Amino acid sequence: MMSGVRHGHSPKRKIMPQKILDVLMLGHCSHEFSWPRRATDGDYYQVCLLCAAEYKYDWNTMRRTERLEHAAAENAVGRGRSHTKKPSWVPRARRLKLDIPLRYRVKNLGTWSEGTIENISQSGVLFRGPEALPVNALAEMVFEMPEEISGQKNSNVLCQGRVIRSKNANDAPEALSLVVSILDYKFLHQD
Repeated sequence: MMSGVRHGHSPKRKIMPQKILDVLMLGHCSHEFSWPRRATDGDYYQVCLLCAAEYKYDWNTMRRTERLEHAAAENAVGRGRSHTKKPSWVPRARRLKLDIPLRYRVKNLGTWSEGTIENISQSGVLFRGPEALPVNALAEMVFEMPEEISGQKNSNVLCQGRVIRSKNANDAPEALSLVVSILDYKFLHQD
């Protein structure tokens, strides 16, 4: 079972200097990736929270594809862009089916509730739990982020998100089905 999140404690302070030393002196990084973000060109990318390396991210395969190297020309103002019409139908985002525990609550309020993640996708996380969260509320979740997204095995994260949907589960009336879009997360390192 996951340990509680302690307030006022920043485990990165102890780990960060060693990670930076590894990157600077040894030239390697264990990569801890952010939630995929959308670039201005519409493509997705991830940033390593330790060394700031950026990689393209493909939601269809749920994999990082290539490291992004930024040229000065890319940032030039006034660069021409081709405008393409967006398709009227977009296929449903690929889901990574899971059965992992999570703890959740309204951000900074109340006690933590225990639930189970059913799947995670580009649009967020679907999970079941006993406590409802108000639609549009900011939520906190603690769970083990899949390696396909985080780049790390066995990595617990504190995830921030917005509640999109909360309803009774069809096959288990005592449980609720909740959908939360993920805004960001940070890694929770062990002491």
